[in-house]
Amino acid sequence: MMRVLKLPMNWGNIIGMRIPILISLFIQFLAAEPIVFRVPIQGTIDLGLPPFIERTIAAAEEADAAAIIFDIDTFGGRVDAATQIKDAILDSDVLTVAFINRRAISAGALISLSCEIIYMTGGGTIGAATAVDMQGKKASEKVISYMREEMASTAENRNRNTKIATGMVDEELSFTHLIIDGDSVEVVDLEGRKEGKLITLTTEKALKYKIADGETETFDDVLSKLGISNASIRASKENWSENFVRFLTNPVVASLLTTFGFLGILFELQSPGWGIPGTFGAVCLALSLGASYIVRLATMTDLLIVFVGVILLLVEVLLIPGFGIAGISGIGIILWGLYELLLPDVPVGQEIHSMALTGLTIGIVGGIIGLVLLFKLMTKTEFWKKLTSPAVQKKDEGYNSSIGLEDLIGQKGIADTDLRPSGWINVGNQRIFVVTEGSYIDQNDNVIILSVDGNRVVVRKIK
Repeated sequence: MMRVLKLPMNWGNIIGMRIPILISLFIQFLAAEPIVFRVPIQGTIDLGLPPFIERTIAAAEEADAAAIIFDIDTFGGRVDAATQIKDAILDSDVLTVAFINRRAISAGALISLSCEIIYMTGGGTIGAATAVDMQGKKASEKVISYMREEMASTAENRNRNTKIATGMVDEELSFTHLIIDGDSVEVVDLEGRKEGKLITLTTEKALKYKIADGETETFDDVLSKLGISNASIRASKENWSENFVRFLTNPVVASLLTTFGFLGILFELQSPGWGIPGTFGAVCLALSLGASYIVRLATMTDLLIVFVGVILLLVEVLLIPGFGIAGISGIGIILWGLYELLLPDVPVGQEIHSMALTGLTIGIVGGIIGLVLLFKLMTKTEFWKKLTSPAVQKKDEGYNSSIGLEDLIGQKGIADTDLRPSGWINVGNQRIFVVTEGSYIDQNDNVIILSVDGNRVVVRKIK
């Protein structure tokens, strides 16, 4: 005979109450999706990119994301921008993954090496990270040395081979063996192992020499290799402010802003009070210096140089008559400071110096031409005529109190009041105060204007 176990009534109630709660918790557990940030690093790496990367990393940390995957396809760009991105990635508390979607050349290689995991597509490449100028020539030893050690320290931080990392930068290095997984391996299939050759790795060789951790073809494959399923993908994009900063830090735009800024303020110093030129100049300077500060171009030394130049210029304009040594020195120091503001605080190649010098030159010439054209256009507007007195008295004319009625000579009108001998007349739509030659003229009589001398209009009665 089968015996049936009966639970006390209170236990049955308890189990009946707990089951829905357990089911609800289980469903919530299954529904929980890991968060993954997808960040594109494509095209040229410039100074507008680091703030975007830093903001995305901060957002991922706040969201407790499972990973940040950088979708990389770049031929490189500015060393200072890549260094800032590298520092942000190394400091991240979230798992960072480089998905080299075809290529990570030059500055792109440094960014990739800073990630904890590197996946590459078939036929991908990574390397060729030496610094060159705009003509493709090798940069100075100072720049090469800086980039070489940046690559080595980054590779060492992520437990990757430092010889390969430095060989991507300096072709004067050479080696015959590498330590791979604790074993000494003879290298015979890398051109870059020889002196005079830079290292660029294909996907196959990057896997062989432990620079890359796997081969994948799609973003979903990357998630699969990471063991992340049902992930909530957050595609990160630059916002309007980051695009705006990117535009403002363009060397030509930055130079135009600073040049317009100082020319506007100088123009304002020649006029009493404070008006449109000064406000325009102050806004331009604020935009230029603010953008430089955000992307870490402006250092305290650069700002101090510009400040000293402004002080010398103000002393020349406000305290010393004429224009001499202080004014010329102020302009020279300001231009030097503006040039330094366009350069990063890290060693860079000749191409960055050339871009900064070209941008400053274009900014100065463009700023002067722009201000001249702006002044000519403004002087023709009704708004400008209301603010200023456009009529200029010539020296040979002496004092002239004309109110512009000379064109009325010979025209006829009607007396609006009795002229005894002065009063008002109507000429067309104008009401004018006049005097007669000495005789009295009654209201509504016809008159003719004989002469206009300043504000004295003489009339005669028409019989």
